[in-house]
Amino acid sequence: MNLLLFAVAPVFIIIIYIYFKDKYEKEPKKLLLYNFLLGAILSIIVTTIIYYVFDYVLPLTDHTSIFQQFIKAFLVVGLTEEFSKYIIVRYYAQKNKSFNEPFDGIVYAVMVSMGFAATENVFYVLEGGYQTALIRAFTAVPAHATFGILMGYYMGKAKFSNNRIILNLTGLLLAIIFHGAYDFFLFIDFVPGIWVGAFVSLFIGIVLSKKAIKRHQENSNFKT
Repeated sequence: MNLLLFAVAPVFIIIIYIYFKDKYEKEPKKLLLYNFLLGAILSIIVTTIIYYVFDYVLPLTDHTSIFQQFIKAFLVVGLTEEFSKYIIVRYYAQKNKSFNEPFDGIVYAVMVSMGFAATENVFYVLEGGYQTALIRAFTAVPAHATFGILMGYYMGKAKFSNNRIILNLTGLLLAIIFHGAYDFFLFIDFVPGIWVGAFVSLFIGIVLSKKAIKRHQENSNFKT
């Protein structure tokens, strides 16, 4: 039980943080919960199915090949996981009438991402124990949050723009790039010291995420 709490605690800390950053018009708690559950269940199912397809169509068996690990990080993992979150934000959250200001893109994308991160983290932590929980609390979980914020920033803009398709896909692409970069440096850990690149990409993602949050706060439709 304590291990499960360790697995989900960083997820809910981030959710609370984003909830209070939504200063001017809070989202319905029920809708936030639905997006979280869709991320925790549906996006995991979609990801798993696509992974099986990739394993069949594009088997990557050489773990010492930088090229294969690049493909795995960006195309297999990055694209698959972020696409599975994107479709929920795009076809469920973004269409809801409560999605009524650009900041809502960040809120709902983070909820979906944290749902995904919660399920993923539980599996990793139950297998790896408290040390894995501690490491992932400061790495993988915040990384998923930054991917969600960057995606949600553009999806929030898209809802109120004539360039909806371009902005939505820009959000998806940015999330894929940062997710892929983070994983790529971890996947090629056979190169001495290269893992530092993962933390550099995470740091950049966090900086950009803070700017994205601030910009949408400043441009809120409900700011008085």
